[in-house]
Amino acid sequence: MTTVLVVDDQALVRGGLRMIIDAQPDLHVIGEAADGREAIECHRRLRPDVVVMDIRMPNMDGVEATRRLAAPDLPVGDRARILILTTFDLDEYVVDALRAGASAFLLKDAPPAELIQAIRVVAAGDAILAPAVTKRLITRFVGRAQPRVSRVALDQLTERELDVLKLVSRGLSNAQIAEELIVGEATVKTHVARVLDKLELQNRVQAAILAYETGLVELGTR
Repeated sequence: MTTVLVVDDQALVRGGLRMIIDAQPDLHVIGEAADGREAIECHRRLRPDVVVMDIRMPNMDGVEATRRLAAPDLPVGDRARILILTTFDLDEYVVDALRAGASAFLLKDAPPAELIQAIRVVAAGDAILAPAVTKRLITRFVGRAQPRVSRVALDQLTERELDVLKLVSRGLSNAQIAEELIVGEATVKTHVARVLDKLELQNRVQAAILAYETGLVELGTR
């Protein structure tokens, strides 16, 4: 059973999400929070597998809550796995949340089936970044801030790890990368883990952002 914490300042939204999530035999909403501060307290107390987090809330927004719950200095087991759910398509708040450690984001008008699939993917320790989303994210936001990792840091990656990072930046899943490189999916998973570890990143979303920020890949390249 995957446990979920729902965070939104609107009670009706929280109630609707609870109904959708609890209708699945393998998912259960373990708690609700109305703002970022409550989310932090509930996460520490309830230890959910996934946090479904709204962005714009009073007292503490979803970006700051994500930054605290997924901080890189926290032990790996204590870092929250966060799915951002927002009305706003790729605004600065969403990008800030992804930089802070969120594993994925969906719009609130996404079909329930997409929400359920996203929760399952995030619970499994993976991240979601569709190719179309990657392109829009990079076009609008990458380059506005200093890269968190220098281009020199990429020198510690092997040639194969660089290949994997480039494919991750295109939004490909482990299975798609395995097909592209003609290797096993388990091998790809190992390479991705090593890339994240060497570059001190939390998930493949941050890896994709970094690949563009450092100039490893450019828009329009394959």
